[in-house]
Amino acid sequence: MNDKIALAILAVSALAAPAARADSFTIWARSDDAGFMGPVVKAYNKGHADKAKLNIVVASQLVQKFAAAEAAGSAPDALSLDLIYTPAFASAGQLQDLTDWAHTLPYFSHLSPAHIATGMWKGRLYALPFSAEASILVYNKGLFKQAGLDPARPPATWAEVTADAAKIAALGGGKHGYTFSASCGGCMIFTFAPYIWASGGTILSEDGQRVTVDNPATHAAIAMYRDLVAHGGVPADAQSDNGANFIGAFAAGQVGIQGAGAFMIGLLTTKYKSVDFGVAPIPGKDSGQSSFAGGDNIVITRDSKKAALVRDFIAWAYTLDAQRLMAAHGSLPVRLDTASAALDGLDPRYAVPQQAMATGRTPYSVVFNDIINSANGPWVEMVNKAIYSDDPDGAIRDGQAKMQAIIDRARPKG
Repeated sequence: MNDKIALAILAVSALAAPAARADSFTIWARSDDAGFMGPVVKAYNKGHADKAKLNIVVASQLVQKFAAAEAAGSAPDALSLDLIYTPAFASAGQLQDLTDWAHTLPYFSHLSPAHIATGMWKGRLYALPFSAEASILVYNKGLFKQAGLDPARPPATWAEVTADAAKIAALGGGKHGYTFSASCGGCMIFTFAPYIWASGGTILSEDGQRVTVDNPATHAAIAMYRDLVAHGGVPADAQSDNGANFIGAFAAGQVGIQGAGAFMIGLLTTKYKSVDFGVAPIPGKDSGQSSFAGGDNIVITRDSKKAALVRDFIAWAYTLDAQRLMAAHGSLPVRLDTASAALDGLDPRYAVPQQAMATGRTPYSVVFNDIINSANGPWVEMVNKAIYSDDPDGAIRDGQAKMQAIIDRARPKG
């Protein structure tokens, strides 16, 4: 066979060979993320032969549904998971190790450090940042003006928070200086803990094995909240609010200052346009600032055979176009080196929570839900009692002991 005949045969064979078949992978996301997950998956599928199949799961049911699906051998290939649960999933052996691949990403060092920290287990990385949320103060500029305060100068210390709140409360007419949801564990870790962190205190050790909440910064932050209750016009239902009225009073223009998240910017500008509001960092006692770093990590489940497809999706999600798309639909950028560009053209107030992401914290624990998020857990019980009872110091000591007991019971024996 001469060369010309051989080349002709190869050409015919190539034409006859079927094209590579497109493949697909499944990804689950919690309902809280539906606003950006739909557009993101749609955009990815439009530009790729391989497709992502998205399933939105009610947020409160995601962990249980995943456990059931895994037991039945029908777990999704990927999961966009509230980052607080990542240590529990990783420690249970439910996730694939992403360490080696992640470190090939040229921008790996620019990914949200708090998300990365929660993805670690025994020195290996099992999750990567996907979406982000950060703590902020929102304040009502109209009420600031009415109270004789400068609407361009939000409070930058605890003394200013309490003083500004007291002046707004003095307006009367159902106006309140400050509010919070004291019976909501997730709300209080997101909006109260940053006061502690910004003033040098901690909640847990870095490895999540030791509770450290009984420290001077916590006692001081509790004292500040007690002062707000006594003089800042905090609504009476704040003590019992489980988060159901987290935004209601502020959105109605009845509250001057509140700890919240970046989501409030989009919510207020689209649904409560009559509220003239500003955004500021959550301050330390005399200086500094801090934030809870929230959002989701993305993981590849243990038995998935589509890891290569998921990795392609993750890498695409870190492109500037994808980060812009996610920002436009409610997620702060998790790739910090392109964050400014991703937010370009959006409400400039997003710059405050985005800057907070760089130094935001997420307590690391394999039992985060039991000690922090649970409606009957020791964190929310401690904070509530410390603010409202006659023995705040005792409440903090008792809370630390109860949190530590849960961690100790969960620690592997031997």
